[in-house]
Amino acid sequence: MTSKQTKRNVIIVDDHTLFRNGLRILLNTLEDYQVIGEASNGKQFLELLEKNVPDLVLLDINMPVMDGIEAATIAQKLYPDLKIITLSMYGEEDYYYKMVNAGVKGFVLKNSDIKEVKTALDVVYDGGSFFSSELLQNLVASLKSSSKSKESHTELSEREMEILILICQGLSNQEIGDKLFISKRTVDKHRANILEKSESKNTAQLVVYAIKNKLVEL
Repeated sequence: MTSKQTKRNVIIVDDHTLFRNGLRILLNTLEDYQVIGEASNGKQFLELLEKNVPDLVLLDINMPVMDGIEAATIAQKLYPDLKIITLSMYGEEDYYYKMVNAGVKGFVLKNSDIKEVKTALDVVYDGGSFFSSELLQNLVASLKSSSKSKESHTELSEREMEILILICQGLSNQEIGDKLFISKRTVDKHRANILEKSESKNTAQLVVYAIKNKLVEL
């Protein structure tokens, strides 16, 4: 059992008080997490960070004063190791790529149940990226229909393409290694090469890049 001293600290940033209150209550029921701060806009969020940098942030996109995109961009520059998960609604797919470029590590629908929120927190805390399945489907549909979508000229080897597909399916490096019968270290090297070739900063950006450039079909 996780002691109170080792709980992971979370800040919630959303301009809807009732939503924040409900999410705080749910998160505080979890054994491993506790909410240490709340903000109703990006400016308040940045002010909170000056006093206490949390383990994780749940950040809304559309907010007054300063939106989630600007707040995430500034926060990640000031605190590069900060782990941000976007709180999203249907119809906000156009913002996903901007949020990923800002450095967020995950996307969760606002109507997700607490189990999915906890999964997202666990995955991102452990260094991974998380897209709820419904959001990923919406993202695929949105990027496929976008006039900006194009065939990619990124040259990936056959093995790199295999690994890219598995990354986009949410598998960890160890799981990919087990599936392809290669070592985790080999997967680490391939992942680094894929990130470099695609000019992606992290896995979340790589997933969006792969879909946007029609490298994978999910």
